[in-house]
Amino acid sequence: MCHFTQRSSALSFPKICNVFWRFHHTSTSHLCSCSKTVSDEKYQDPFQLGRKDLKNLYEDIKKELLVSAAELKEMCDYYFDGKGKAFRPMIVVLMARACNIHHNNSKEVQASQRSVAIIAEMIHTASLVHDDVIDDANSRRGKRTLNQIWGERKAVLAGDFILSAASVALARIGNTTIISVLTQVIEDLVRGEFLQLGSKENENERFAHYLEKTFKKTASLIANSCKAVSILGCPDPKVHEIAYQYGKNVGIAFQLIDDVLDFTSCADRLGKPTAADLKLGLATGPVLFACRQFPEMNAMIMRRFSKPGDVEQAWKYVLQSDGVQQTTYLAQRYCHAATREIRKLRPSPEREALVHLTEMVLMRDK
Repeated sequence: MCHFTQRSSALSFPKICNVFWRFHHTSTSHLCSCSKTVSDEKYQDPFQLGRKDLKNLYEDIKKELLVSAAELKEMCDYYFDGKGKAFRPMIVVLMARACNIHHNNSKEVQASQRSVAIIAEMIHTASLVHDDVIDDANSRRGKRTLNQIWGERKAVLAGDFILSAASVALARIGNTTIISVLTQVIEDLVRGEFLQLGSKENENERFAHYLEKTFKKTASLIANSCKAVSILGCPDPKVHEIAYQYGKNVGIAFQLIDDVLDFTSCADRLGKPTAADLKLGLATGPVLFACRQFPEMNAMIMRRFSKPGDVEQAWKYVLQSDGVQQTTYLAQRYCHAATREIRKLRPSPEREALVHLTEMVLMRDK
């Protein structure tokens, strides 16, 4: 399994070959200890702790999307209905406060830091709109997608408009370093989409390709948003790296669990069809792990599950293998790495909430 070390530096994960070896030689009970990470700490509910800073979040986003065209406004407001958990903005404001406390014991989130949380949610939502067009998806967050209601062309334009509004808000912060950090997210989203459209013939390169795509499409936004608020709150480059590494590891773990849920959660809970990735021809973590036990899946991966019966057969192989379990174990390792990073900051309720957030990532069922 040592081919997994051939990956981009952005995705470096300590001794990943040894990690995978342990997956096969360590009991489930030992690896599943993540839920006890903060058993000796005072419990901190991240969503309660960050509620104050996220009050009126979606109303403020809608103010950024002021537009005279009624139809475009309706499209832009469609996903900003206040019903989401605001997972990414929550991480951003908690990281902001944790870094502020670490630096000068300030518990307040700066206006510019809150703006980063707003921008992160706008970029994320715009990427979902574009993804749904590319994937021809018909449901998202439990309701019909923009492209299903208004058509692909208008959906693309709506996504573009949300991105442009996010760029205006970013420029308003007036910090060139922050602009550079957050525009990297948009570049990574595009590069990640291109990676997803491609595939590796070499079996030994597939997992590295998958992790790189996962970082660029999902984790880069969280990592760079956390880095941005740390820069705004603390001048220490070591703190910036801590924030970035925490966001990177949590982001990758989040997507790994998302890929697991595609096989284990019902469509009603997930808010989108299950087996969606297989139907799109994508080989995610559970599939790649299952390949070790069912080598015949390699041919299916190369033809992107395009033959009749491929999706159904691949689904069966994954569930008969330990692919789901191994992907969950890998997500646990990334969460442990995130916890190790955030523990380097000065103790605070926000720091402990960020630790607890890693557990919530692992335990979520939608």
